[in-house]
Amino acid sequence: MNKQPKYRQVADALRREIDNGTYPPGSRLPSESELSARFDASRNTIRNGLNLLVTQGLVSSSQGLGYEVTKHEVFELNASRFENLEFPQNGDAYSTDVTNAGRRPHQTFRVELTPAPAYVAERLKVEEGSRAVLRFCHRFVDDVPWSTQATHYPEWLVEQGPRLTEPGDIAEGTTRYLASLGIEQVGYFDEISARMPTPEEARLLEIGAGVPVLLWTRTGFSNDRPIRCTVTTFRGDLNRMNYEIGDLSARSENEPQ
Repeated sequence: MNKQPKYRQVADALRREIDNGTYPPGSRLPSESELSARFDASRNTIRNGLNLLVTQGLVSSSQGLGYEVTKHEVFELNASRFENLEFPQNGDAYSTDVTNAGRRPHQTFRVELTPAPAYVAERLKVEEGSRAVLRFCHRFVDDVPWSTQATHYPEWLVEQGPRLTEPGDIAEGTTRYLASLGIEQVGYFDEISARMPTPEEARLLEIGAGVPVLLWTRTGFSNDRPIRCTVTTFRGDLNRMNYEIGDLSARSENEPQ
């Protein structure tokens, strides 16, 4: 005898049907009344089961439109090549990677002089609250919110690279711009974590209930000190990262790239 609450039985049955392709991504689930008849359960029980799938990120709900199976058109980012000047780029790394994947990039910018938060000051080795340039990007892939990127540069760097304060995009990318001034990023330290989004992150990235964000913090270094700290916040359901480390000549061409 199944001792699970009825709403969980409903959710489990629908989850199996989503997994096996009975309801593919983008398809609509039967109405609450149809599911009520199928499972011999009240509308409230059906609604609770559907809401459980919503919190798990498997379906989304729209007022008057019912429940739809979530689409997961994942974008894969090669974090080893991102911003690596040895690889050819037609602009900044984001635009190049998205375009090369056959997708359409779009981003908006905000630039401001702001006190460095504690986690940024620690990574940039400056005093907490000291001024830093924040370049904030809201990025899209095919008009779908993809990520936000907040890059902090220490104030001392602005004297040598004044274009960092420009409100628009730096066409060649900030890493190439700084390298052209003799401020070369020779290494970086990455930190990767996951958590549930803040209300502001959920709004900017249009994240549904139950979907986490992936946080990628990259601190870039010149020969003698850190020169920037970048925090990229990704939608957890639409992104995947990979790294290439060492000699991969034995890797099969048929493996996922």
